[in-house]
Amino acid sequence: MTDYDRWDVLTALFPFTDVTVKKPRPVLVLSTPVFMVDHQHVIGAMITTASNSVWPTDFTISDLTAAGISHPSVVRWKVFTLPLDNIGKKIGRLSENDIREITKVYRGVFLE
Repeated sequence: MTDYDRWDVLTALFPFTDVTVKKPRPVLVLSTPVFMVDHQHVIGAMITTASNSVWPTDFTISDLTAAGISHPSVVRWKVFTLPLDNIGKKIGRLSENDIREITKVYRGVFLE
Protein backbone atom coordinates (compact mmCIF):
# COMPACT_ATOMS: atom_id res chain seq x y z
CA MET A 1 0.00 0.00 0.00
CA THR A 2 1.01 3.62 -0.40
CA ASP A 3 0.77 6.28 2.24
CA TYR A 4 -1.24 8.47 -0.15
CA ASP A 5 -4.97 8.78 -0.67
CA ARG A 6 -7.33 10.71 -2.91
CA TRP A 7 -7.34 14.44 -2.04
CA ASP A 8 -3.83 14.38 -0.54
CA VAL A 9 -1.44 17.12 -1.68
CA LEU A 10 2.01 15.87 -2.63
CA THR A 11 5.13 17.35 -4.11
CA ALA A 12 6.30 15.88 -7.40
CA LEU A 13 9.18 16.53 -9.73
CA PHE A 14 8.04 17.90 -13.06
CA PRO A 15 10.25 18.18 -16.09
CA PHE A 16 9.92 21.44 -17.98
CA THR A 17 10.07 21.42 -21.75
CA ASP A 18 12.18 24.56 -22.01
CA VAL A 19 14.82 23.68 -19.39
CA THR A 20 16.62 20.58 -18.21
CA VAL A 21 15.78 21.01 -14.53
CA LYS A 22 12.98 19.33 -12.61
CA LYS A 23 11.22 21.42 -9.96
CA PRO A 24 9.05 20.12 -7.14
CA ARG A 25 5.46 21.25 -7.58
CA PRO A 26 2.28 20.53 -5.62
CA VAL A 27 -0.05 17.87 -6.99
CA LEU A 28 -3.57 16.87 -5.93
CA VAL A 29 -4.03 13.09 -5.82
CA LEU A 30 -7.10 11.88 -7.71
CA SER A 31 -6.39 8.13 -7.71
CA THR A 32 -7.12 5.56 -5.03
CA PRO A 33 -4.45 3.75 -3.02
CA VAL A 34 -5.35 0.51 -4.83
CA PHE A 35 -4.70 2.12 -8.23
CA MET A 36 -1.37 3.50 -7.02
CA VAL A 37 -0.22 0.10 -5.72
CA ASP A 38 -1.40 -1.79 -8.80
CA HIS A 39 0.09 0.65 -11.33
CA GLN A 40 2.91 2.29 -9.34
CA HIS A 41 1.59 5.63 -10.62
CA VAL A 42 -0.43 8.52 -9.19
CA ILE A 43 -3.24 10.14 -11.13
CA GLY A 44 -2.97 13.80 -10.23
CA ALA A 45 -4.14 17.29 -11.04
CA MET A 46 -2.05 20.42 -11.22
CA ILE A 47 -2.03 22.90 -8.34
CA THR A 48 -0.98 26.37 -9.43
CA THR A 49 -1.05 29.99 -8.33
CA ALA A 50 -2.68 30.66 -11.72
CA SER A 51 -1.32 34.17 -11.82
CA ASN A 52 -1.29 34.34 -15.63
CA SER A 53 -4.57 32.71 -16.59
CA VAL A 54 -7.92 31.49 -15.34
CA TRP A 55 -9.81 28.38 -16.44
CA PRO A 56 -13.58 28.24 -15.91
CA THR A 57 -13.24 25.04 -13.86
CA ASP A 58 -10.36 26.18 -11.63
CA PHE A 59 -11.06 25.29 -8.00
CA THR A 60 -9.73 27.73 -5.41
CA ILE A 61 -8.27 25.97 -2.38
CA SER A 62 -9.79 27.74 0.62
CA ASP A 63 -7.85 26.05 3.44
CA LEU A 64 -4.23 26.53 2.42
CA THR A 65 -2.90 25.38 5.79
CA ALA A 66 -4.60 21.98 5.58
CA ALA A 67 -3.37 21.59 2.00
CA GLY A 68 0.20 22.47 3.03
CA ILE A 69 0.38 25.31 0.54
CA SER A 70 1.71 28.78 1.37
CA HIS A 71 0.34 30.84 -1.54
CA PRO A 72 -3.23 31.24 -2.82
CA SER A 73 -3.66 28.41 -5.33
CA VAL A 74 -6.15 26.59 -7.50
CA VAL A 75 -6.58 23.04 -8.67
CA ARG A 76 -6.44 23.12 -12.44
CA TRP A 77 -7.80 20.10 -14.30
CA LYS A 78 -4.57 19.36 -16.15
CA VAL A 79 -4.69 15.67 -15.28
CA PHE A 80 -1.70 13.34 -15.61
CA THR A 81 -0.11 10.17 -14.30
CA LEU A 82 3.25 10.20 -12.59
CA PRO A 83 5.40 7.26 -11.49
CA LEU A 84 5.57 6.96 -7.70
CA ASP A 85 9.34 7.52 -8.07
CA ASN A 86 8.58 11.14 -9.06
CA ILE A 87 6.71 11.83 -5.81
CA GLY A 88 8.58 13.80 -3.19
CA LYS A 89 6.43 13.82 -0.08
CA LYS A 90 2.96 14.45 1.27
CA ILE A 91 2.58 18.09 2.31
CA GLY A 92 -1.11 18.19 3.20
CA ARG A 93 -4.65 17.18 2.39
CA LEU A 94 -7.67 19.15 1.27
CA SER A 95 -9.93 20.12 4.16
CA GLU A 96 -13.30 18.38 4.46
CA ASN A 97 -14.99 21.53 3.19
CA ASP A 98 -12.66 21.77 0.18
CA ILE A 99 -13.22 18.05 -0.55
CA ARG A 100 -16.99 18.55 -0.48
CA GLU A 101 -16.77 21.53 -2.85
CA ILE A 102 -14.16 20.14 -5.26
CA THR A 103 -16.19 16.94 -5.61
CA LYS A 104 -18.93 19.02 -7.26
CA VAL A 105 -16.44 20.43 -9.77
CA TYR A 106 -14.89 16.96 -10.30
CA ARG A 107 -18.31 15.53 -11.16
CA GLY A 108 -18.92 18.32 -13.66
CA VAL A 109 -15.53 17.80 -15.32
CA PHE A 110 -15.51 14.00 -15.47
CA LEU A 111 -19.01 12.63 -15.04
CA GLU A 112 -21.50 14.99 -16.65
